[in-house]
Amino acid sequence: MFEQQPELLRQKVKQLATEFSQKSDPSGWFEVLYAEAEGDPQQVPWARLVPHSSVQDWRSTHNPSGTGQSALVVGCGLGDDAEALSRQGFQVVAFDISATAIAWCKERFPNSSVNYLVADLFHLDPSWHHTFDLVLEVRNLQALPLTVRSQAIAAIAPLIAPDGTLSIVTRVRDTETEPDGPPWALSERELSQFQALGLVESERQIFFTGDNNDVKHLQISYRAPH
Repeated sequence: MFEQQPELLRQKVKQLATEFSQKSDPSGWFEVLYAEAEGDPQQVPWARLVPHSSVQDWRSTHNPSGTGQSALVVGCGLGDDAEALSRQGFQVVAFDISATAIAWCKERFPNSSVNYLVADLFHLDPSWHHTFDLVLEVRNLQALPLTVRSQAIAAIAPLIAPDGTLSIVTRVRDTETEPDGPPWALSERELSQFQALGLVESERQIFFTGDNNDVKHLQISYRAPH
């Protein structure tokens, strides 16, 4: 995670995010970061080459059967969460705005059944609306500045099929004051936008990371009405 990265890499991420935000292209910096990594996952702050621990915990707790179920992974990065859902039996679509990241996924998992695609969260195919039984969003919203947070939430909420689930893993903050970033932790008011868009909160788990165990995170799930 960000707090476990060398200071030089943290500064690079912050500089790229700031530069592209000023260009009104808040997600364009991801491709630059992946391309400049040149195949070295240590140059990608969130790359662990294993599924996120919260995704693993959720799978262990719920043991969902993906048979006959579809899943979408938002901002899939190097593909580990998508592969975990595929092993659970889901038919998985995974997208990232970075063409380099998607090529990296296909190189890592050449025989994968996951449908890896290059796509922009802010310009998704309308045919995806109300389509996926499970939508997984791990630490993408927190990587986008507050100026586009509502737009990103509004893009994710309609993707869930009736009676489907949205599972989010994100940093959270206890105030509405704009945090320093990236990442920019989400507030309860921002998360409440999912409910304003018709979803119902069904579960939440708080956990902490960081050298001093002081970085607050949330795994939160929503259900779409039947």
